[in-house]
Amino acid sequence: MRGADRQRVLDLVVGRVVEAQARQAGGDGHTLERVIHDTYYHERRRLDAEPRTRATQQTIRRWQERLRALRTAGDAERREVLADAVRDFADEIVGHFDDRVYRLATSAVPVGLSAMLNALSPKLLLRGFPHPPGIGDRVILDGEIEAARRLLDRGTLVLTPTHLSHLDSVVVGYALHELGFPPFTYGAGLNLFTNPFVSFFMHNLGAYRVDRKKKADLYKDTLKEYATATLEFGYHNLFFPGGTRSRSGAVEQHLKLGLLGAGLRAYVNNLREGRTKPNVYVVPCTINYYLVLEAETLIDDHLKEAGKSRYIIDDDESTRPERVLSFLRNLFQLDARIVVHFGAPLDPFGNPVDADGRSLDGRGRPIDVRRYTYVRGVPAHDSQRDVEFTRQLGAALAVELHRRNTVLSTHAVAFAAFEALSRRHPGVDLYRLLRLRASERVLPESDLLATVGRLQGVLTERAAAGALRLGGRVQHDEPQDVVADALRHFGIYHNRAALRREGDRLAADDMNLLLYYHNRLSSYGLEQVIP
Repeated sequence: MRGADRQRVLDLVVGRVVEAQARQAGGDGHTLERVIHDTYYHERRRLDAEPRTRATQQTIRRWQERLRALRTAGDAERREVLADAVRDFADEIVGHFDDRVYRLATSAVPVGLSAMLNALSPKLLLRGFPHPPGIGDRVILDGEIEAARRLLDRGTLVLTPTHLSHLDSVVVGYALHELGFPPFTYGAGLNLFTNPFVSFFMHNLGAYRVDRKKKADLYKDTLKEYATATLEFGYHNLFFPGGTRSRSGAVEQHLKLGLLGAGLRAYVNNLREGRTKPNVYVVPCTINYYLVLEAETLIDDHLKEAGKSRYIIDDDESTRPERVLSFLRNLFQLDARIVVHFGAPLDPFGNPVDADGRSLDGRGRPIDVRRYTYVRGVPAHDSQRDVEFTRQLGAALAVELHRRNTVLSTHAVAFAAFEALSRRHPGVDLYRLLRLRASERVLPESDLLATVGRLQGVLTERAAAGALRLGGRVQHDEPQDVVADALRHFGIYHNRAALRREGDRLAADDMNLLLYYHNRLSSYGLEQVIP
C-alpha cells in the first residue's frame, strides 16, 4: 500500500466495517455492545495464550479502557468504541510498498542468491562457466500468461496460487516480475514478519499482515474489507485460496471463500462508483516442486490430531536458514525445476473470460455479468446472492487448479509406490500402514516399474482430456527413467528418503513422506489403476 493511499484506505475500511455492524444491529445499541464484548472475549483468549510482553499488556489495557467506556456509552459512543477497535485491527493489517525496496528485491536479491548458491556448489559453477545458472533457470513459467497480461489494461487481477511452501511467495513474486507484471499486494501470516531480514522486505513489498490466531468476526470482517478496498484502489492482489499451506500435499479442494469473495465485493463497489475499469479477474495458478522444503513437518502435522486445529507452524524447516539453503543448493545441483503455471482467467462469478475480458457462458457466448449485481435495477450487495456466487467461483477455481496441476516424477512414483504397498497389506488402515516394519515397506523394482508404466498411460489419457498436466519426464520418459529421476530427488534433501533403491528392490524409508508426495495425485480417482 503506497503511502498516498494508506490513510484513504484505512478510513474507508473503518467506516465500512462500522457502518455494516450498525446496519446489522438495526439501531439496537446493545447489539453493537455485544459485538465489542464478543471481540474482547476472543482477543483476551488469544492474548492469554501469548507470552506476556509489553505489547500484549498494552493491548489488554486498551480493551479494558473500551469496556469501561461502554458502561456509560450512548449509541454514538458505542460506534466510536467500535471504530477504535476496527482501526487498531486495520492499522495492524495494512501493508506498505516502497518502489526502492521493490527494485532492490527484484534485481539485487535474485542475483545475490544465485551467486551464493553457485558458490556453494562448485560443480554447478564449473558446469555453467562462464555463465553460471541463476534462479530463473530453475523456474518454468507457462500457461495462459498472455491472457492474464492482456487483462491488466481491463481491470484488476486476483492471482490465486496453490500453496505448498513458504517459498511460494518468493517464487510467485519472482515469476510476476520476470513476466513484466506490476507488483501485487498479498496477505502474509504474521509469523513471516518476525525475522528481521524477511520482515523488512515484507513490510516494503506490499504484503499486509494476517494474524490467523485472531478468531473474532470483527477482525475477519476488517481483513476482508481491507482486501476489497485494495482491489477498488487498483492494487492487484495475490490470495492463497487454500488459506494456508497444504498440510497433506494434495491440491486444494475446499477453498477459503472469505477473501476470495473480495473480488465480487470490489466489482459491485466499482460499478456503484462508476469507475472506468470496474472489472476484477481471478487468475488460477499452480506451483509444483519436485521436493517441498517443509514436507516432513507439514505431513506430520496433517497426520496428528493437532493438525486438525493447529493453523500456524512456527518451527518448520522454513524458519531455519541452513535448511532453506540446503534445500535450494541441492535443487540447483540436480537441475530440478519449479513449475509455475497460469490458468485461464475467471470473472468473480466463476465464468471464463475471453481475450477482451468479456465473461462467457457455458457455450462460450459473451454475457453481461453486471446484471448479476442488480438489486432493483442498480448494482448493490445482496449477502445471500453474493455468497452463492462466491461458492460458484470457488468450485470453478478448484476445478481449474486441478486441471493446471503439473505431475512431476516424484508425485507419480510416490503415488504408485504408496498404492502398491497398500495393496500388499489389504485391510490395513492408513495409520497402521504408515507404521509398517522396514521389511514390509519394500517393493520389487520390476513391480514398481510396471505400475508406474500403467500409471503413465492413464495420466497421459487424463492430460489429453485436460484433467491435469504432465511434466516432461512423466510424459515422455520410460518408467525406469521416471523412477530413477524420482529416486535422485528423494535422496538429496530429506532426513530420510521417501523411497530409495536397495538392490533390486525399492524401500520406503519414510512412509509419511511417501504419503505426502503421493497425495499430489490423491484427488484424481487414480487408485483403481494400481493392481
